Amino acid sequence: MGIVKEQSIQNSIYFYIGLLFGAVSTIILYPNAFNSHPEHLGLLQIIIAYSTIISTFSFLGTPKTLIRFFPKVDNKNQLVTLSFLIPTIGFLLVLLMYFLFKEPFLDFIKPNATELDELKTFTLLKVNFHLVFLMVAFLSFFEVLSSLSRSLLNATIPIFLKEVFLKGMNILLLFLHWFDYIDFPSFLNLYIFLYLGMILILSVNIFRKFSYKPTFIFSELETKKLLKFGLYVLVGGASAMLVSKVDMMMIGKFIGYKEVAFYTVAFFIGNVIRVPARAIGSIATPLLAKAWQRNDINEIKEIYLKSSINQLVFGGLIFLALWLNIDDGLSLLPLKFQGGKIVVLCIALSQLFNVSTGVNGLIIVNSKYYKFDLYANIILLCITLYTNYIFIPESSPLSDYNIVGINGAAFATALSVFLFNIIKMIFLFIKMRIQPFNINTLKSILLIVFVFFVINQIPCSDNVFYSVTIRFAVLFLLYFPLLFVLHISEDINKILMELWKKLNAS
Repeated sequence: MGIVKEQSIQNSIYFYIGLLFGAVSTIILYPNAFNSHPEHLGLLQIIIAYSTIISTFSFLGTPKTLIRFFPKVDNKNQLVTLSFLIPTIGFLLVLLMYFLFKEPFLDFIKPNATELDELKTFTLLKVNFHLVFLMVAFLSFFEVLSSLSRSLLNATIPIFLKEVFLKGMNILLLFLHWFDYIDFPSFLNLYIFLYLGMILILSVNIFRKFSYKPTFIFSELETKKLLKFGLYVLVGGASAMLVSKVDMMMIGKFIGYKEVAFYTVAFFIGNVIRVPARAIGSIATPLLAKAWQRNDINEIKEIYLKSSINQLVFGGLIFLALWLNIDDGLSLLPLKFQGGKIVVLCIALSQLFNVSTGVNGLIIVNSKYYKFDLYANIILLCITLYTNYIFIPESSPLSDYNIVGINGAAFATALSVFLFNIIKMIFLFIKMRIQPFNINTLKSILLIVFVFFVINQIPCSDNVFYSVTIRFAVLFLLYFPLLFVLHISEDINKILMELWKKLNAS
């Protein structure tokens, strides 16, 4: 747990810097840089969505396979070489499939919208669809390198690159586009080539420390076992990735790229609650793999419980900061982007529940029950596709409650996240008799509710920045002392004590 604590703190710093950069770009720069052409922002998100999904198929489950088997394999060179070879073959297969079925595929993803701007944007997508495959290649190899770095118990460099380097450079590109130094096609090309820069930096960092000799002899590997696991992870991971992107793709298909842009901004605001889970999960994965190798159920249970309460505490803090200031925050956006309050609420609540369930998915993926992740993800994908298909169109059964369009997509996503986590929790309890909740979970929920009602009574001011500042100040002054007194998290209490001692010493 010492490694988890040390690197989780460092990872959290990078994640929160990334959160700040992401907030600046998504809430300020994207809406303003693309205010005259929001469909261009929608197109960018569609390209990212398709690239992410296709890359999941092209690397054929390699990243998770590498993390799972790295501690067990003696000949690391053979495993690493195979981990680079498989995505290369997968990418070539995906490329072949595209050239064989290019026209039917492009017809299938063409938006139903008839607006001239939407049709022009789709034409731009067709012309630049090769960028999707460039990004697929970059994403595939970056994920393999990231998994290798994490297997070597250094999760901080990949996180730094994704959260600080990528988002920081994206801010620069957005400024250049906003002030007309570069046009939109140039912005697209430069954004995608940032991933190549990340690959080069990560490669140098890994291979100057890790002694690697390429080999095409895999006699010491249980290749059948590796490929079998990779296949299950591929289908499960692809299903999970489709679930995370299907809302944007279906919004683009049913109501156009402009709505994708509006949804993107609101979704980002609600999704920031996931930050603590990403920080903890990035380093917990290899530790869970080792714990499973030793069949150390007690350590797995400890990681499960601590991840749940720590993620809930920080997720609850972010939820309060977000929802207490939602009206003031949205008022700062350009008028076109101000209609996403319901999207924010649905996504925020679903992600608060998601983080409260701890690292349940990672426990399953790294266990002998990894096949269940496949079945659960397929079920989740079916639920997500169906609910988006039902709730996005104007015929939504909840249209009287404004659950339609982007609100319908957010509601469908929230429902899917809730059901998925319930299924995983039940499975782990049945198989291992472990679950993520205890009395501290109830304390956390009561703390969140109490602080919300107290701060919500503070009178609003016409000055947005004054109101937000007051609420933030009261939030921190209430939340952390009560958190410490209630002794909800042992880890967080230790951190608070250490900070207190340092402040007193200075």
